[in-house]
Amino acid sequence: MSELLELFLARYIYLFVLGLLAIGLYAVLAKTDLVKKVIGLTIFSTAIYLFFIEGSLQEGGTAPVIDERGSDPALYVDPLPHLLILTAIVVGVGVVGVALALLVRLYRTHGSLDEEVIAARLAGREPHGGSAGPATTGEGDGRADEDAGDGTESGR
Repeated sequence: MSELLELFLARYIYLFVLGLLAIGLYAVLAKTDLVKKVIGLTIFSTAIYLFFIEGSLQEGGTAPVIDERGSDPALYVDPLPHLLILTAIVVGVGVVGVALALLVRLYRTHGSLDEEVIAARLAGREPHGGSAGPATTGEGDGRADEDAGDGTESGR
């Protein structure tokens, strides 16, 4: 039993990674709010980054700079996983930026970020629970014209 406990304590980071993967996957699959889905995708990708970095660690390893220790490759940590994750983080930030810009456009067009409401409007039917906000025609800046009650449109 103590061997199992030692193994658990030595590999606790993998349980943390599995927890983050589960949280991210739950958010992507179970939530209907698109902002929550983007957040879940970000959490999921962060768990993958941690998994790769943890897998690249080496006990007693150092940066791959040849010094007085010699040139034995077993003494050095492979820098490739770190470079790949750095690139993935930069690409991930760009993807999240584009996703949030698309969500702004969806909200201006449909008045909601709920995927069920947007799907219902795109299919031409009324969403459950009534209207979640006015749908616009997509002209101008995406905001619906408001009726002042006297037959004239309010100014912009």
